[in-house]
Amino acid sequence: MAKLPTTTGDYHILPLQISAPAAYSTPSTHYLYIRTHEPKIPDARSPRSLFVVNVPIDATEDHFRSLFAEHLGGSRVENVEFETTRPTKSAMSKQTSAQSGRKRKRRSDEDATATQLPTVWDREVHRSGSAAIVVFVDEPSMQVALKSVKKIAKARTSLVWGQGLEGRLPALGSQRYQQHHELRYPPKGELQAVVDAYMSFYAAAEATKSRTLARQRAIPDEDGFVTVTRGGRAGPARNEEAQAKMEELRQKEEDKRSGMGDFYRFQVREKKKQAAGELVKRFQTLQQKGNKFKPT
Repeated sequence: MAKLPTTTGDYHILPLQISAPAAYSTPSTHYLYIRTHEPKIPDARSPRSLFVVNVPIDATEDHFRSLFAEHLGGSRVENVEFETTRPTKSAMSKQTSAQSGRKRKRRSDEDATATQLPTVWDREVHRSGSAAIVVFVDEPSMQVALKSVKKIAKARTSLVWGQGLEGRLPALGSQRYQQHHELRYPPKGELQAVVDAYMSFYAAAEATKSRTLARQRAIPDEDGFVTVTRGGRAGPARNEEAQAKMEELRQKEEDKRSGMGDFYRFQVREKKKQAAGELVKRFQTLQQKGNKFKPT
């Protein structure tokens, strides 16, 4: 039987031994594909991260912490971003530099957490063949982990997946669905608190929106017009401000028309013809005046 390769492309193949479940008494071998994390748009965490493909469906952050801490060089994992829970690029790129902006962002996160409905699953199950990003506490820890992965893959040694985590994680199988059924009906007080928090958040957002619309109704724009919004006007705009804006707009239109006077050729001809006509009229007027002084 041909030996399995230890690498494929940029990935190192790490064999894992999956313990036999109660419904199937035969253990199985699972393969992780690991490489350094090299996204198209790198961030500060990219140099200390590993990209893992073909994650087991029952994988949790505790699984990866135990795997790297006990079997792969003792590397410390900061967090694991699974494919279904990984933040988007836009969310990762948004960073607020000002202190007030950070306070607003923190307050928004707290409001969003308070208004979330209770979860109905006590453990996530991933799709087959999904990916994850393992972020280590520093770059040396990542290098030690990757070196250990290469060593284990070359030795063709299978590591036991989830060893030492028995009884520490929510159960799978029928117990998982039984727990899901119970979580679908949260306590009335907990659910009422979430609804109250959401309504408070909604009322605050509506009040902020009303204040913004009130300011728009009271202040004319650069063209002298007042924004028409729902709910009536909170107060009339000052007449002198509106008149000043209208006068400014009228002056702009006159300057624009005067600047476009000689744009077309027929306008130039008409202007010359008009000037010639005025000269003829002036000549005729002077000629009539001169005839009055001629001797009869």
